[in-house]
Amino acid sequence: MYLMIVILVALVGALVVLYNRLVRSRNRVDTAWSDVDVQLQRRHDLIPRLVSSVDAYAKYERATLEAVTELRSEAMRVTDLDARGKAEEQLSTGVQKLIALAESYPDLKANENFLKLQNELVETENYLQFARRYYNGSVRDYNTMTETVPSNIVAGIFNFDARSFFQKSSDDAASVPLVNLGPVE
Repeated sequence: MYLMIVILVALVGALVVLYNRLVRSRNRVDTAWSDVDVQLQRRHDLIPRLVSSVDAYAKYERATLEAVTELRSEAMRVTDLDARGKAEEQLSTGVQKLIALAESYPDLKANENFLKLQNELVETENYLQFARRYYNGSVRDYNTMTETVPSNIVAGIFNFDARSFFQKSSDDAASVPLVNLGPVE
């Protein structure tokens, strides 16, 4: 009889420990996503200022400016994680094209406001990359817990569903924009 009580208490204790680990891991994923979302919002806030700065110099580049504005709107509308990753990648490409316009406009390249915005955008992209890596690592750990024995049993009972990764489809060194932040000649 005592043996049954000890075994039952041990099983309940193990259930509580596994449940709490899953909750902590899920909360870490949610916090990591919040960090990614903050950096995405920061980038979304910088883009209109950058477009406005370029617009003052590059009147003939209307199509590029409008495309970046539309890509920003689309990225802000999408809620599905996979679709948002694709939208954010397209936005990054559009911003790279926008920054590349500066090469055609020497006055723009020398504009202090444009250079400041460019620096802020590069800094934001670096923070975003770090936040995305942390989020994906948290998702990996959480998904591992939801799929491995014995925590998968507890995850199944309490509906801890796997989470999606947030990654660009071409997240490699070749897609990183090269931006010259040195003094303008």
